[in-house]
Amino acid sequence: MIPASSRSLPEAEATHDAAEAPAVVRGTPRRGSRGDAASGLKRAAIGAVVPLVLLALWQWSTSVGLFSAVQLPAPGAVVAAGAELAGRGELWQHVGISTQRVLLGFVIGGALGLAFGSLVGLSQWADRLLSPTIGALRAVPSLAWVPLLILWLKIGENSKVTLIVIGAFFPVFTTVYLALRHVDRKLVEAGRAFGLSGLQLLTTIQLPAVVPAIFSGLRLALAQAWLFLVAAELIASSMGLGFLLTDSQNNGRTDRLLLAIVLLAVIGKITDALLGVAERWAVRRWA
Repeated sequence: MIPASSRSLPEAEATHDAAEAPAVVRGTPRRGSRGDAASGLKRAAIGAVVPLVLLALWQWSTSVGLFSAVQLPAPGAVVAAGAELAGRGELWQHVGISTQRVLLGFVIGGALGLAFGSLVGLSQWADRLLSPTIGALRAVPSLAWVPLLILWLKIGENSKVTLIVIGAFFPVFTTVYLALRHVDRKLVEAGRAFGLSGLQLLTTIQLPAVVPAIFSGLRLALAQAWLFLVAAELIASSMGLGFLLTDSQNNGRTDRLLLAIVLLAVIGKITDALLGVAERWAVRRWA
């Protein structure tokens, strides 16, 4: 062993720095759950600025008389209308039945979109056979399906959920189809070199490669499902937020009409945020 006195100055300095390095690393603050929580709160606070400004403008416009109470009720009147419906138990029934319809239609439509998008995206034969027809059906407005669904499925739940399924299907189909067409061929060839083929290749290599695109389609599909809900609840419905919207319009209850719009916006945002949590988990897991 070389005595410390016989070491050169650079060697001694290097040894000293190496000995102190772990202490510096241990002292370095790391971003943990507290940092993530603080970042989340900051993001939520920034996101709340615009809604609060709009709420203030709404209150101000009603206070100074820019609009009549029929045209634009004050925020307090909308809250009172919601409290009245909640006290009678009707509000939660409207929210519950609409959420159930949207989630059921979204799950079925998303699954069908994923299946057909995978088929058409991976098979040239299926692409040539199905793409023109699906592209044409995608251009049909939502309300155009209503009379046909009433004729075929009557006015029960099946017709309403089917319309939401149609709305949720096309965004997922389109994003999955286009994403799979652009999967890196080297990944596919590597999978085949390991003996993967068919459904196993799809679930092991191709779908994980397009996870961000799949969730983009799912989030668009969820938004589309809420849009199609109103059209679905025009089909002789007696419950739901879409029914509350149209019934309030027919009865001149603008306060309830605005309540339905606010609830659709809030619940839609909550479901989208939950899907965003699932997206972040899936991206960490597979992407």
